[in-house]
Amino acid sequence: MKKQYRSALFLVLATTLIAIAGYNWLAKQSSQPVSKGLITPPISQTLPSEPKFVGVAVCSGCHADQTKHWQGSHHDLAMQEANERTVLGDFNQAEFKKDDVVSQFFRRDGHYFVKTDGTDGKLTEFEVKYTFGVSPLQQYLLELPGGRLQALSIAWDSRSAAQGGQHWFHLYPNEKIDHTDELHWTKPSQNWNYMCAECHSTKLEKNYDQASQTYNTQWAEINVACEACHGPGSGHVDWAQAKDRNPADDVKKGLTFKLDEHHGVNWGFAPGSDNANRSEPRTTSKEIEVCARCHSRRGQLFTYDQKGEPLLDTHLPGLLRETLYHADGQIDGEVYEYGSFLQSKMHQAGVSCSDCHEPHSLKLRAEGNGVCLQCHQANKYDSEKHHFHKTGTKGANCVDCHMPTKDYMVVHTRHDHSFRIPRPDLSVKFGTPNACVNCHTDKQATWAAKQLKRWLGHEPQGYQHYAEALHAARVGAVDADTKLVALIRDQDQPGIARATAVSELRRRLTEETFPLLAEALADKDPLVRAGALEALDPLPVEQRWQASHQLLRDPLRVIRALAAEALTGTPTEQLPANEKTDLQQAGADYLAAQKLNADQPGSLVNLGNFYAANGDAKGAEQSFRQALALDPSWVPAYINLSDFYRQTGRDTEGEKVLLDGLALQPKAAALHHSLGLLRIRQKNLADALISLRNATELAPADTHFRYVYALALHSAGRTAEAQTVVAIGLQNAPGDLVLKDLKQQLAGHKK
Repeated sequence: MKKQYRSALFLVLATTLIAIAGYNWLAKQSSQPVSKGLITPPISQTLPSEPKFVGVAVCSGCHADQTKHWQGSHHDLAMQEANERTVLGDFNQAEFKKDDVVSQFFRRDGHYFVKTDGTDGKLTEFEVKYTFGVSPLQQYLLELPGGRLQALSIAWDSRSAAQGGQHWFHLYPNEKIDHTDELHWTKPSQNWNYMCAECHSTKLEKNYDQASQTYNTQWAEINVACEACHGPGSGHVDWAQAKDRNPADDVKKGLTFKLDEHHGVNWGFAPGSDNANRSEPRTTSKEIEVCARCHSRRGQLFTYDQKGEPLLDTHLPGLLRETLYHADGQIDGEVYEYGSFLQSKMHQAGVSCSDCHEPHSLKLRAEGNGVCLQCHQANKYDSEKHHFHKTGTKGANCVDCHMPTKDYMVVHTRHDHSFRIPRPDLSVKFGTPNACVNCHTDKQATWAAKQLKRWLGHEPQGYQHYAEALHAARVGAVDADTKLVALIRDQDQPGIARATAVSELRRRLTEETFPLLAEALADKDPLVRAGALEALDPLPVEQRWQASHQLLRDPLRVIRALAAEALTGTPTEQLPANEKTDLQQAGADYLAAQKLNADQPGSLVNLGNFYAANGDAKGAEQSFRQALALDPSWVPAYINLSDFYRQTGRDTEGEKVLLDGLALQPKAAALHHSLGLLRIRQKNLADALISLRNATELAPADTHFRYVYALALHSAGRTAEAQTVVAIGLQNAPGDLVLKDLKQQLAGHKK
């Protein structure tokens, strides 16, 4: 049997310490709103020596063509003050009914109002302060106290009537939502300041005050303007107006950073080639990363000053997680474009966003297949011999097969940017989507797989080869470890897929897989390094330090902060002075990231855990309590506060915390599990079994809950029941090492 890096919990439940961490501090994305008079553009808090934001009016003086393209674009119209010109919805005494609430939309004295259910569930009038977006839908921002702007969940379908638009609709049409629901428009999940603001305005400063729980959010420009991508422009203006220029200054032209990856570059066809090649390799990702800050599923850890910082200096993109991506990497949740594009052969070949999109108008470089035929020979690819569909029909469009769509926000159709070859054979194996049956809705994946094989003469291949590995990890397959290791070591596969595979090792560290972490922690791709830091979590802090302390000096700030998180609780007495300094500085980065997002309960829980690990009991308790005050329904805050009380010998208070949480969230499996562990510490095994059983029933796929419940059953002399619990778990996750080990141990005991 493989040696595993896990603590032996067998038959010692009374002394078990299982800390259920809060949601990952990088996982939640949200934005926060603003109150009357608090958004006062333009602003500038830069030092005199720093470049300043000058605004579109200044830029357009010299860049008229670019400004003309930009005007009317989705960036230009990303956010606007509500007025006769900008509001598209019907505010002529229109009504919309959902969940027994009748909302009214009307005008008064030139202003726009909504009467709908507020924070207390009562119908209340709210003025529309800003429009949000323009097509295919428009949302409206309403004001709540404390500087908050909230995005109303009733939106206007701005498509034409012929396209099915020109009406009010709800963004969650199939869910019953009242003022207590986390998806209600008044809740943090619909908060503009945290969830949306950074990507809809230029030089946004959230300015959240943790003590008063209020915002003073400001911006340089209300929309996504020139300097959102090009950085503050005062230096460039100075350069342009200088009478006597130093030739050395002409290289950067006074720009804070220069988007010059396309300068002098072209795409051309070598003789006999069907695909164009870049005239010189793309050696940086400046343009892609500028776009990625908003066109990705990511967490913001630090303020981006729009001066060209690397993406992972400020943000951490999400990996190919279940519910966000399918096992083969196709889009599932709302992940935008970047994570998909990283998976593509286009990205590997050096393509960047503006090769396909005009960067100011955001429109495609050409209509229809023309955008693809810039780099792919028409006589081969725009041919029935390639796409097997009659020219002019839907299947003859490149994007139909290689960029399948999914609707988000009900009416917003978005293309998958991984540019993959359709793989109905993977759909048969793993249940992943495929472009073929997206169109042929009356057919099955088996039909599509056979048809494609008949056309091609062989099974389709494609660039992405990780569906089997990620699927195996998700279902706990017996061979998951082998497949994950092969994927991690395959340098030809996208870094985001390899990073996901590394992070999956967290649940399956063995003597065979542990050495791979050292390689991953030194990988050139920062996403792989981030995934490896996540995988270290189950290890004792001494092993974590030995494996990863060098990343406290990583060139990227996000990686340094992640390393500090991984090494929280490291004893510093014996550390050399330089390593102690590294830990302190990276720890300061970690704290700064949490404080930037202290308007979210997850960050407050992270602060509490950090303070607790570093001996600041007062700061820890205060942070946990602030998390509960901010969002009383947020389960991890109850769990972590209760565990803090356990650590400080206050289990009675911890019990009350868990019971308070269960009163609000009776179906929260993690709360039942934590209460079960507390009952064990109280030597109340009968009640513990009830709580642990509840956790397993509410979260049947959670193998850890099942493992602990089986141990408790065995401790109560109910070994046969324990074996059944383990057997069911192994049916769902046959490769789970902990359950397999427990199965063997239980088999050695008589009933």
